Amino acid sequence: MATSVHETVLIGICDGVIDKKKNTSYSTNKIGDRADLLPVITFQYPTCSLCERGLSHVVQIYCPLAASPYHRTINVFACSNPQCCGKSESWIVLRSQCLEDDIKARQDNKTTACTESVMSRTDWCDEADDWGMDDEEEEKVAESSIQMPNDSTGEGHNISSRLQDLCINGGDQSALQPSDVPVFKSFYISVMDETDLDGFHDTDHENELLREYEKREGVIVREIQSCESGEAQEEYEKATAKHGDEVFTSFMKKTCLCPEQVLRYSWGGSPLFITEPPSNVSQMVSCCGHCGGPRVFEFQLMPALVSLLGSADTNSDVSLEFGTVLVYTCRNSCWKSGSTVPVEEFLVVQPDPDQKLFK
Repeated sequence: MATSVHETVLIGICDGVIDKKKNTSYSTNKIGDRADLLPVITFQYPTCSLCERGLSHVVQIYCPLAASPYHRTINVFACSNPQCCGKSESWIVLRSQCLEDDIKARQDNKTTACTESVMSRTDWCDEADDWGMDDEEEEKVAESSIQMPNDSTGEGHNISSRLQDLCINGGDQSALQPSDVPVFKSFYISVMDETDLDGFHDTDHENELLREYEKREGVIVREIQSCESGEAQEEYEKATAKHGDEVFTSFMKKTCLCPEQVLRYSWGGSPLFITEPPSNVSQMVSCCGHCGGPRVFEFQLMPALVSLLGSADTNSDVSLEFGTVLVYTCRNSCWKSGSTVPVEEFLVVQPDPDQKLFK
C-alpha cells in the first residue's frame, strides 16, 4: 500500500519471445506485436499527428485498479518514421475499460466465440492488487468509475483527428494494422516489485555503464554500495558533466538495481526523469479531456526497451529511439458506461543523452 513516505514501484522486464502460435489477449502484458482490444472496444487505427503515417504498437499493459469493477488496458503507439523520432506528438497512449458483464454479453451473442481465460490482476505481480493506491484513493477511483455521468462530453478525447479509416473491433482478433505500418517483435512482460530486486541486478553491467559514463562525461561516481538495500548511494564526487546533466547521473544510479527493466509502474507516484524536466512540468500535464479531472503519473517506458523494438519483418529495418516515455492517466480513471471508444491520455517523451550506453 502506498504512502506519502514510500512509493510502490513495479518493474517490468522482458520475459521471452511470444510464440506466433500462442494467442494473446487484452490481459496480456507485452511489447510490440499488435494491440489486443477489450471485446467491446471499437476504434480506428491511430496515425502520427506529424507525418500522418500509421503508428506502430509499442507496449500493452493490463492494469485494472483495485476497488474498480472495470477491466483496464493501456496501449502505447509510436511513429517509426526517423523524422518524428523523439517527439511526443508522434506518440499516443490509449486507455480502454469495460465491465466483466459486457464481455460475457458479447461472448453470449457470438455463435463462434473463442473463450479465453482472463488473467488475474495478481498475475502481473503478486503484490499488484492495489497498484500503489491507498484505501482512500481506491474509493475515489471506484466512485468515479461507477458514477461517470452518461451525458459526459468529449468521448474518445479528440482521437478522431489522429485516426485512419480502418476500423478495428475488439475481441475478434488482434488489432489489424494498415499493411504499411511496421510491426515490432513481440515479447512478454513480467513484473516484480522493485524491493524484490536484491541479487537480480547485473553488477558487472552496472559497473561497465558507470565506467563508460565517467570516461565520457568527466564524472567520478563512487562505488554504489547500498543497492542491496534498494537505495542507490546518494553521495558522489563529480566534476561538471560535459552535457551538464546531473539528472542523467541520478537516473543511471537509480536503475542500477535492474538495467534490464523496460517499464516502471507507480500509479500516483513520481516519474524518474532522464534529463532535466521543464520547471513547469506539472503544468504541462493537461487535465483529462474526458472528465476534466487531474492526471497522475502511472508508468514510464525505459531505455532498455529500445533494443527490443526491432521489426518483426526480417526484411524491414525499423527502430525507435527515446530515453524515457512518461505516461500520465486520469486520476479518476473515468469511463462512460457503455462506451466503446478508448480515452486518449497524456505522455511526455524525453530523449536519452547517452542512448548508446543502454544498447
